[in-house]
Amino acid sequence: MLPVIALVGRPNVGKSTLFNVLTGTRDAIVADVPGLTRDRQYGFGRLGPVPYVVIDTGGLIENPRGVEAQMRAQTQRAVEEADRLIFIADARAGLSPQDQFVARELRRSGKPVTLALNKAEGLDADMVAADFHALGFGEPVAISASHGRGCEDLMARVLEGFAAQPAETGETGAIRIAIIGRPNVGKSTLVNRLLGEERVIASEEPGTTRDSILVPFERDGRRFLLIDTAGVRRRAKVEDAVERASVAKTLQAIDEAHVVILVLDAHDTVAEQDASVLGLALERGRALVIAVNKWDGIPAEQREQIHRQLALKLDFVPFAPLHFISARHGTGVGELMHSTVRAYEAAMRAMPTRELTRTLEHQPPLVRGRRIKLRYAHQGGRNPPRIIIHGNQTAAVPDAYTRYLANVFRKTYDLFATPVFIEYRTDANPYERERRTPPARRGRRRAGSGRRGR
Repeated sequence: MLPVIALVGRPNVGKSTLFNVLTGTRDAIVADVPGLTRDRQYGFGRLGPVPYVVIDTGGLIENPRGVEAQMRAQTQRAVEEADRLIFIADARAGLSPQDQFVARELRRSGKPVTLALNKAEGLDADMVAADFHALGFGEPVAISASHGRGCEDLMARVLEGFAAQPAETGETGAIRIAIIGRPNVGKSTLVNRLLGEERVIASEEPGTTRDSILVPFERDGRRFLLIDTAGVRRRAKVEDAVERASVAKTLQAIDEAHVVILVLDAHDTVAEQDASVLGLALERGRALVIAVNKWDGIPAEQREQIHRQLALKLDFVPFAPLHFISARHGTGVGELMHSTVRAYEAAMRAMPTRELTRTLEHQPPLVRGRRIKLRYAHQGGRNPPRIIIHGNQTAAVPDAYTRYLANVFRKTYDLFATPVFIEYRTDANPYERERRTPPARRGRRRAGSGRRGR
């Protein structure tokens, strides 16, 4: 499973800026799920030696009130979920009583803590670190999140001891399927239907599943590994009826999967958190299948309206097939599994270079009067299918043409239910070095060549 890293500190020290650097996003708000405020976001970390899940938090405040109390509660939950913590302080402001309060809270967690001193650009690192040594978290790492400086060194230290996982985890050769969705949409009921037995607890009470459960099984001669994710996890206090989402576990399941099945309740609207989690699965490049559960209880006159709503809310994943099912009665589940196998085969499909290049016969339009030339293409990866295209002026390829190409590749190679990632690379111009060489140096090189000829 991917390690989970939480960014913690008092407010306004640059946690969200660092989150954006680590995830490669422009906006810290990337997920909005049940039980979460906008001060606690999740994303896939891209900067560092191994992949990971990173959590942004709103901040820890001593004696909070109102919204601040909710921010503190969200931060404490992130600390509970995390494997390791990054304690962020403001290098320019120096050590404050609020920092000392945060340090006490993090020591109480028992989790490994790395201290990052942000906004350290232009400052002497040793001078900045002097006061913070008293916190007892070892040598601080001076960074500038706004400029991206020191962030790679920071993550190298934070992730020390974590090794990159091999491509195949769990049962080698099995199709790994992550079942995701909001609480009480029928995820566990669907798992039990696929297995043909009451393997996992299914209840009308939201939050029955407490953690991700790995379930191997066989169907029609194929081996599968189902990952039934926890929609929510209860708070420590039994009397507290509010439950919290275990988003980190869901993102870990998405990372390990070949295919992600998002389960929706046909009686509910598509919520923002459904789209957000689906967007994270899309960002990770996973094949996507959508199961609209409890369809048997929907009156016929309402079904067309639901179809229109789904088309509107899920227009950013037009390639993801929709299946209208009843997990309880088994209706449509066979077709759902057929799509899942087809999606896996598409995500893992090999595409020969010669055939990929032949698909480029229709070249992009003129850009500022100049012709973009795409020379050849080859496959750069699977799950998702990644296609590398070489040519000249590739930075100027219009987005509309890239979408067109993705659809052409999808149709040509039956890349069913999977995103298609296209990367462009501009070939080196053999005359570029000659053109950039000053005239005097070019003359000397030609003269030397003449002497060798004589």
